[in-house]
Amino acid sequence: MADSDDIQAFIQPYQIPGASDELNETLECMARGFAATDAKLREIIAEFHKSMKAGLARDDPDALPMIPTFVNRRPTGTETGSFLALDLGGTNLRVCRVTLNGDTTYELAQQKFTITQEAKSSRLWDFIAECVGVFLEEHDLHPAQGRRMIPCGYTFSFPIFQTGIASGNLSMWNKGFTVPNSVGRDVVNLTQSAFQRHHVPVEVVAVVNDTVGTLMTSGYSFPDTQMGIIFGTGTNAAYWEHLDNVGKWAGDRRGEMVVNLEWGAFDNATRVLPYTMHDNKLNRKSSNHGLQVYEKMISGLFLGEVARNAILYLVDMRLLFAGRSSEILNKSYTFDTAYMSEIVADNSSELSTVQTVLESTLDVPPTTLQDRQVVQHVCNMIGTRGVRLSAAAMSAVLLSRPELLDSSVSVGIDGSMYQFYPNFEQDLYKVSRLFLGDDFVDNRLKLHLAKDGSGVGAAIVAMTVEHDRAAKQ
Repeated sequence: MADSDDIQAFIQPYQIPGASDELNETLECMARGFAATDAKLREIIAEFHKSMKAGLARDDPDALPMIPTFVNRRPTGTETGSFLALDLGGTNLRVCRVTLNGDTTYELAQQKFTITQEAKSSRLWDFIAECVGVFLEEHDLHPAQGRRMIPCGYTFSFPIFQTGIASGNLSMWNKGFTVPNSVGRDVVNLTQSAFQRHHVPVEVVAVVNDTVGTLMTSGYSFPDTQMGIIFGTGTNAAYWEHLDNVGKWAGDRRGEMVVNLEWGAFDNATRVLPYTMHDNKLNRKSSNHGLQVYEKMISGLFLGEVARNAILYLVDMRLLFAGRSSEILNKSYTFDTAYMSEIVADNSSELSTVQTVLESTLDVPPTTLQDRQVVQHVCNMIGTRGVRLSAAAMSAVLLSRPELLDSSVSVGIDGSMYQFYPNFEQDLYKVSRLFLGDDFVDNRLKLHLAKDGSGVGAAIVAMTVEHDRAAKQ
């Protein structure tokens, strides 16, 4: 249990002078539920280590998946050439041509396609093939002389059980995708079949997770990169691990390999996470109920919905908006996490940005300053929990490789939460200092934005595959 001084730091900021006792008591109760205290984070890190260890030893449904990725060659930053990459995320499909300059820099030509609801629910594979066809035509790209296909790296940002560098079976959908007849099947085969149907001359030579792509992109520019993280629509991480620590790896145990944690699945049983009724409401109404519980507490797709649930709880208690709401706010997923960012950043005396979001965007009836303070407090509680849980997970992974802490370590990070949520990077440093120490965080830890890194990283992995192929011929 956290001591009282610890918990008070998570309650006191959310008390409103002059508000009713009932409102302040309710806010205190809510703050207690969302509090990710230092003691709680230490408990989470200890459980994270147990789960990592179990997942490396064997495939255990109760442990972190810890999936070997078959990526075992670090980029040096000196590689050159142009490579094609696909990056399928939760919101967009990006098709990229990446040119590696050989001096740790690269150039990127890309086209972004918003994934339609129809693609998310039914015709995803044909949608991908159509978009790639458009990109090839607009950029006048053709197979090299003597080749029938253009080699391509494929960043697939959903949980897969990898069976080879260019094969992996879909474990489950998340991020609101529900494409039928896909779970359990090889995503490369599904994509390649669509390419054939649409006469797209592309061969997927490597499939990687978005975190692996982010890790490899950061590694091309910063050779001391040990970890890649996505803090965006969803969240996940990958890191370099010694193969002799991966008990379930059946191949050669020499050297190292990138391991994909799939950490969104941490503590699905909610044994240690600070899980509230507002999280449970989101979870029970979601398409993957009971799964990706940790992801639902820290990622952009879900934070706004947790906040909406908490806001409506206060409305139903008649402690907010005089018990009124709006048709927009009453609908699921209408309180976007981007609104949370705007609300948290508002430091005006009348909270005018909060007022605009509530009254103009969400059509809530006219609000009082106290209403706006309450909404800002709710967003701060949930956002603070999110960044503290994020820092705990990053710290847990780095602490699992204690020998790294004596050297400089770069972590490549991509995603909208890291880029746009107020003070997210600053708070990652601040919270990780509790567990990694001032000396390491101040002098040796470097967090880098690997912007669009998942696409570039897929091209880098494709490059390593092509080089290996050429060496064997």
